[in-house]
Amino acid sequence: MKHRIMQTVIGTDIRQAIDFLRLGEVVAIPTETVYGLAGNALNENAVLKIFDAKQRPRFNPLILHVASMDQFGLYASEVPEACHILASRFSPGPLTFLLPKTELVPDLVTAGSERVAIRIPAHPLALELLGLIDFPLAAPSANPFGYVSPVTAQHVWDGLQGRIPYILDGGPCPMGLESTIIGFEAKDITLHRHGAIPLEAIEEALGRKISVRKNGDPVNAPGQLKSHYAPHIPLWMGDVDSLMQVHHGKRIAVISFHRRYVYPEPAYQFILSPEGDLHEAARNLFRVLREVDTLDADIILAERFPEAGLGRAINDRLQRAQAVFKQ
Repeated sequence: MKHRIMQTVIGTDIRQAIDFLRLGEVVAIPTETVYGLAGNALNENAVLKIFDAKQRPRFNPLILHVASMDQFGLYASEVPEACHILASRFSPGPLTFLLPKTELVPDLVTAGSERVAIRIPAHPLALELLGLIDFPLAAPSANPFGYVSPVTAQHVWDGLQGRIPYILDGGPCPMGLESTIIGFEAKDITLHRHGAIPLEAIEEALGRKISVRKNGDPVNAPGQLKSHYAPHIPLWMGDVDSLMQVHHGKRIAVISFHRRYVYPEPAYQFILSPEGDLHEAARNLFRVLREVDTLDADIILAERFPEAGLGRAINDRLQRAQAVFKQ
């Protein structure tokens, strides 16, 4: 599809957003996780416009956003009991379910997979919008493919201005980290992507351990590509003290959990949570990555976060950002 250039408007008029969606256009909408680039999931031309605006490869599937659990049956041919249990606990919210799809869902949305990713967003504007339309929305993050996900309307403008007609401004995203993705196959339950709902919370709700997708497994859900979420400045993750010695002489920006580095003092320091709160750190991650990317740093050094709770999701995003520069 030939790339289109258009005027982009930021506004708060939900009816304007709906008018564009009904015309088969794509608009950016707020969710509790990050801003999504939304289009009518049942309209293949609208879905193609999502891929075009993001410059996203078509082998990377999209997430369907719906207004309620009642709609799952339209787009998923089977909804297991474990899905109902998790939905009653975490939906609306940042949990996505990978389920066998019905014929209503275009193969373009699922990248040819027989399973579709579905979730109910918790942001009030997104829920209101979904309640006023009669089709689900396909909505990946509203940013150029591979770059840091947007958590404000301005972030969307910075990346997609001229490519989409409307950005529905719902303020900063309260979670700031994408949804967790859970899949169901026979009796197995698998975490396909770490996200804003920690693994431990899911296991506690189900009363059982679940498996975790291994890196290198085939891409069958959104957000699984090895390289993703990357700033333009090279990023390295690990022991920051050692990395600062390796990169001595460069203008270094450090991203840490709660520690301040004094010697050698980096050019820029970003502490994601001075109080050591992983929820606060997750909420600040993408905002900080974007801010660092505007500076004159030569390199970004990021700590490895605790491998528990939301620390796993933060590490996942940093590892994928680092992978861009390790290829």
